[in-house]
Amino acid sequence: MIPMVMIFSDLEKNGIELLAKGRELADAKGTSLKALVLGPDGNSIAEKYIKHGADKVLIAGSSMVEFKVEEASDILEGAIKAEGPSIILISSTKNGKELAPRLAAKLDAGSATDVNKIELEGDNVVTERVVYSGNAISREMFTGGPAIITVPSKAFDPLPEDSGRTGEIAVIDLAPGEHPSKIVNVQTMISEGANVEDAEVIVSCGRGFKSSDDLKLIKDLAGVLNGVSLGCSRPIAADLKWLSEDHWIGLSGHKVKPKLYIACGISGQIQHVAGMRDSGIIVAINKDPDAPIFNSADYGIVGDIYKVLPKLIEAIKQKK
Repeated sequence: MIPMVMIFSDLEKNGIELLAKGRELADAKGTSLKALVLGPDGNSIAEKYIKHGADKVLIAGSSMVEFKVEEASDILEGAIKAEGPSIILISSTKNGKELAPRLAAKLDAGSATDVNKIELEGDNVVTERVVYSGNAISREMFTGGPAIITVPSKAFDPLPEDSGRTGEIAVIDLAPGEHPSKIVNVQTMISEGANVEDAEVIVSCGRGFKSSDDLKLIKDLAGVLNGVSLGCSRPIAADLKWLSEDHWIGLSGHKVKPKLYIACGISGQIQHVAGMRDSGIIVAINKDPDAPIFNSADYGIVGDIYKVLPKLIEAIKQKK
């Protein structure tokens, strides 16, 4: 029987998503769900976690202004040994991906990365994750514990907030050990303000566009759709630099889950599809009828984007 489930995320919104799956696993075994929070904002985050499904929130490392993986792994190791969870869900952020294997080594435990499905088969935890750029699914079973699992953003939908829900909040005294590494400088990444991961509608562009000036077409389409987010495939951001990496959607970019995804001039290579395959409705516009993107689309328009997009924009304007 699973003694307890614990979640940790260095980002609040990812933590709330983890709580949804954690709550499901805990309820399946009639056990409790706990969350660990690090840093000076622990109390405000803890209250939100309770309302989104946590039974108890542990607050530690209040002096940690900047995330440092050596210190975080020390604190989590102490919390796990004290609380005894057999499933630990960690968000697949940059910090989370660095933390999970380090923690697994400390605890002599197994670790699965970027998992999008978690099931219980008797007393065993079984996970699934996409591998080989989306060409296969790896199914893995933990035969011992604790099971340390990292979960990407948008893998699970958060539970609705329950303002009347109550739980326990406890401050725990766990000091990290001494480590020689130091954070000497933190430089904020310059962003264009794009937030594709939280967007409900995304208009995305690919190599079907001939120049950066032509991106005005998708910006105009986004405008008539009430200023939705702009996305792009890898070549637009990484090679041509027509848009910043904030807009890059794909296996090495952002993973998104909007209600509507409009792919304009995108061929649909598996690396891109891996980042948007969970979208609610996918609309593809491409002049090549054999483009792989149509295999992922709910609706497809075979045509030249330079002819289709102006007509689509005009049609939406008239409808509005």
